[in-house]
Amino acid sequence: MTEVFKQVPLYRFLYFCNEVNLDRVVLDCGAGGEAPPLSLFSEFGYSTFGIEYDIKQVKRAAEFAKAKDQELNIMQGDMRKLPFGDQTISFVYSYNSVFHMTKAEVELSIAEMKRVLKPGGLLFVNFLTTRDFRCGQGVKVGVNQYEQFEDDLPVIHSYYEEGEPDPLFSDMDTLYKEDRVLERIYQGDKIRQGFVDYILQKN
Repeated sequence: MTEVFKQVPLYRFLYFCNEVNLDRVVLDCGAGGEAPPLSLFSEFGYSTFGIEYDIKQVKRAAEFAKAKDQELNIMQGDMRKLPFGDQTISFVYSYNSVFHMTKAEVELSIAEMKRVLKPGGLLFVNFLTTRDFRCGQGVKVGVNQYEQFEDDLPVIHSYYEEGEPDPLFSDMDTLYKEDRVLERIYQGDKIRQGFVDYILQKN
């Protein structure tokens, strides 16, 4: 049975990728978890690779891939130093992952994603924005950067003002950009989340 993934913006990214005449090779930066969306790309014939910092999430992804009889190639690693050569990957994405670090580390990670991307290749990345309900909570570690908790574990979250990430992609063509604010019920409370999504092409 075909899986329906909750990472809805990646369906749009897949559509864009399908329109580009490059080898169908995709890299997910932040690829672990119990339902890794690399599986979606695998179903469409892509060769998949994934980097995940948390070994527990790597194991969860491996269990999912085994159950689906897929080779997703998700390994433990750090998106700030990707183990791939220059211009070797056609499509790269990081969904709800890159902002789990300081803004200085985000810049390193984005530089790495662009380094491994082939000319003409596509990049999807999204950021938390300052319109998110959590912005301002926790221990401040920089401008709109806070140590907060997820699943009772401390984690850095970086939040961006409108247009703040744009300079990171000044050397790329922006194919799609969406500033999103959504409201939903989480653990019985109504919450407001802010994201900005980018789909970019390397020159």
